[in-house]
Parts: sequence; structure tokens; C-alpha cells
Amino acid sequence: MRVADPVRVMRIISRMNVGGPAWQTSVLTRNLDPERFETRLLVGNTADDEADFVALRDPGLPVVTVRGLGRAPALLDDFRALVGICREIRRFRPHIVHTHTAKAGVLGRVAAVICRVPVRVHTFHGHLLHGYFSPFVSRLVRIVEWVLARRTTALVSVGEQVRDDLLAAGIGRPGTYVVIPPGVAAPKAVERGHARQALAIPEGAQVAMFVGRLTSIKRVDRLLEAFGMVLERVPGAVLAIAGEGDLLEELQAEAEPLGDSVRFLGWQSDLTLLYAAADLVVISSDNEGMPVTLIEAAMAGVPGVTTDVGSASEVVEDGVTGRVVSTDALALADAMAQLLEDEDHRGRMGDLAAVRAAEMFGVQRLVADHEHLYGRLLSA
Repeated sequence: MRVADPVRVMRIISRMNVGGPAWQTSVLTRNLDPERFETRLLVGNTADDEADFVALRDPGLPVVTVRGLGRAPALLDDFRALVGICREIRRFRPHIVHTHTAKAGVLGRVAAVICRVPVRVHTFHGHLLHGYFSPFVSRLVRIVEWVLARRTTALVSVGEQVRDDLLAAGIGRPGTYVVIPPGVAAPKAVERGHARQALAIPEGAQVAMFVGRLTSIKRVDRLLEAFGMVLERVPGAVLAIAGEGDLLEELQAEAEPLGDSVRFLGWQSDLTLLYAAADLVVISSDNEGMPVTLIEAAMAGVPGVTTDVGSASEVVEDGVTGRVVSTDALALADAMAQLLEDEDHRGRMGDLAAVRAAEMFGVQRLVADHEHLYGRLLSA
């Protein structure tokens, strides 16, 4: 199908809570070539315990809020959201509907089928196949995604491992998938002393930084256990936790025995301060897609330590730009301590991480990959 410019792209995301999907959605909404593409972004409301990406990071982003399109599935809200999405599709008449995140992926693709949108694309920023639900619900998720994949023109995966996990679960066919890693902007330079002063972190400390939601899948409890071991080898180290979530109070209580060595920073609107203040960035999750935090850190020249989940190992090259370890507190502690103890080795890893990230994870590459995908699908 060939269409005249501009190509109308409707992008749908469940909610713009702070995280990788919101960042990617924002970048694509703002940066597609305006002479070739017209974009409309549909979003749901963030929950009370979530940080709003638009308010914190991109207050001028043009969005259309759809009632009922949010985090939690609920029959009445979901039906209301489906009706609202269909209404917006009929108004905008998109050539492409591109959905992001699970709930928007279901409702958006169903609406696109109902309204006969010719091209339907869904991005898996990760997956919900394990670590989120009971075995019964996980099987139900697989069935729903299997059905929807058969009515989707292209499935975008943020990493090869994420794609392989989905294919192993029977979701989609190899030829339907396109791997498009996230892309982030190079950070502005910030002096370390200024960053640490602004965040109230001791200037001479070795700092491990966690950036993300404080939810069960992120396993910050594992990180706290590991950091207790790190302090035995690096007594002056600091763990800075930037983020909030439903486990905030529980984790604060769990961190009390570690005293001032653990600092809860809340959500921060200026990410450059966080990475400028860090000696390493750490991910302790049970499940991930391709963590944008690790990419942002690498862009800033900060090595990463991560559990070997999802496509995290496609960002951090083990032993070269950081460490990739098992989902074990002792392994996580050993990797963090090794980097915090050796400033020269840490610095070399950070330099290599910055070079690699600039080549692989830039915004221009992300946008160009999507423009090429849309062009190919429309000309098929």
C-alpha cells in the first residue's frame, strides 16, 4: 500500500510513567520527519504512586488522554478506553497504529482491527511472561499475545533476547519481528562535585546508583542485601536510589541497618546529575526488556552492573563496559565491589561504554530505524 505524505502514525501507550517506554514514545513523537509523518500520541493516566514522565521530563509533549487507558485492567475502564481509541482513530484516520506497553498493545490493536487500520505495529519493551503474574495469568497473557500477534503487521522488540523469549513462548513468527534497540540523547556535561553537592552525596565516596521504579520485579531488596556485602569490602561506599514506587516505605525500613550508606533520592527530573554523581549504575531485576537506565549511564561514561535478564547483556558487555551477573546477591555484590575498588579499571570501562553507546543507542538511529520500518510496511 502506497500513501501520499504525510503518513499518519497514531502512537498509543498505556501511561507515560517514568521509564524506558515513555522515553522512547516521547522521542518518536517529537522526532519523526515532519515532512513525511504526522503523529498523534494517545495516553492513559499515571497512577498516584507513579511519576509522570510528561510532567517531569517533557512538559510540552502533545498528548491526547484516553479515559480508562491506564495501568490496571478493569472491564468497564477497558471497554471505555477501547471506545475512546476507536473514536480517536476515526478522527485521525491513521495509516499506522503503533502500540507500546501491554494494555495499550491489547486495546490499541483490537481497536485498529475494528477500524480497519491497514498497518498495525506493536513494540515489546520487555514482556510479562514471567515474574509478574501467577502461572495461570501468565498462560492467559501468552494466549492473548499469541492471538494478537497473528493480527499485527510487525512486532518490534527492543533486543534480541526479548525477541527470542517471545518466540520461544510461541508469540509471533520470526519474519514478523524487527529488533530496534532504544535510543537516548547524549547527556550534557556536569561536574561531579556539583552533582554530588546537589544530591547531598559525599564527594569522596564510591557511589553505586540505582535509577528506576521501586517495584517487586526490580528486586531492590536483592540490591540492598548485596550492598550490605559491598560495605564489608568498600566501607565508605554509598548506594543512591533514585526513584519511587509501591515498595518505597518497605525498602526504606529494610535499608535502616545500613544507615547513611543508602540514600533515597526520590524521582529526579535532571538525570544528568544522577549519572555525573555515579561511579557505576546497577540493575538488580528479575526481568527487564533493554534497560534504558544502562544506556543512559553508558552515554554518560558510567559502567553498568546488571543481572543477566532480558536484553541487559546487549547493553553491558561483560568485562568490557561493565559486569553482567546472575540473579544472585553475592554475585551482584562481588561485581559492584570489584568496580568500586578499582578506579582505573572502572574508568576504562566507562570510556568504552560511552563509545559503544554512541554508536549503538543514539536517538537518530532509533528514529531512522522506525522511519525505515514504516516506509517498508506501507510499500509492501
